[in-house]
Amino acid sequence: MQRQQQLNTWLYSLFPDEKFTITTASADASFRRYFRATFSDGSARIVMDAPPQHEDCRPFLHIGKLFEDAGTHVPHVYSQDLEQGFLLLSDLGNTTYMQALQAGNARQLYGDATAALIKIQLASRQDELPAYDEALLRRELNLFPEWYVAKHLGVTLNDKQKGKLEEVFQRILRNNLAQPRVYVHRDYHSRNLMVVPDNNPGILDFQDAVFGPITYDLASLFKDAYIKWDEELVMDWLIRYWEGARKAGLPVHADFGEFYRDYEWMGMQRHIKVLGIFARLCHRDGKDGYLKDMPLVFEYLYRACTRYVDLKPLQVLLEELHPEAIQEGYTF
Repeated sequence: MQRQQQLNTWLYSLFPDEKFTITTASADASFRRYFRATFSDGSARIVMDAPPQHEDCRPFLHIGKLFEDAGTHVPHVYSQDLEQGFLLLSDLGNTTYMQALQAGNARQLYGDATAALIKIQLASRQDELPAYDEALLRRELNLFPEWYVAKHLGVTLNDKQKGKLEEVFQRILRNNLAQPRVYVHRDYHSRNLMVVPDNNPGILDFQDAVFGPITYDLASLFKDAYIKWDEELVMDWLIRYWEGARKAGLPVHADFGEFYRDYEWMGMQRHIKVLGIFARLCHRDGKDGYLKDMPLVFEYLYRACTRYVDLKPLQVLLEELHPEAIQEGYTF
């Protein structure tokens, strides 16, 4: 209640002569909350409420400017109060890609998303963002044995299983760290892309962006934890991105097969991490809504394991952890 009063007081100080109503816009997996201020003329602004004891708005401001300068559509910052943790932003509407995507518009919407991604990647400069280095990639991988295997499944891995998992982790890390590096949004998917009339898509939730592997955001986009597409369609969209990226001068692999392998192996890292994160959100934070999205993430992970002999040890481990799921087509 006190936080709400602070927010209202701040808004009234910005617009002392205007009438507006405040409604909840959304909340995310962190401490941030978003409100929509709708004015009497029908216009609207978004207020980000990021309690400073829990959230730091400065990365959001810094990365937002980098992406905006790159020519992409991110929330424009009209006003800020870092001491209180409030930002006044442009309103990108209510329609996420996840809500809007269907067979008839997918090619256009994903084409817009990959075109925006190329703009972001072209703007990349070293030392602007934290490095997506081995330590961070490794911390993310370790969420899987800690939260998914031990906490969620209640399984204690034996020494042989631990050794095989470590072997695969090392192989994944070698691939990821060898890829060319660009700006990485880190959650470039259907829940964080908004359908907007101008310069589509609107891009949200970029405050954790880093400087890292060029295929990461593609794995987020096309191996989306919340929406599934036929692999033939995804292959077509990936080829279109790859052709556009090469034409733009981005350092993607000259051979599409090698590029696709990098994309698959980057997806492995992401999905191992995501299973750990979803388990942690459930068991530590009491947010069990993500459990329903685990089967699709598991399916992506398992399918990729079956395609590469170097990932066979992880395939075997997944089969040991979920024998019924494999038999029944990845449902558990």
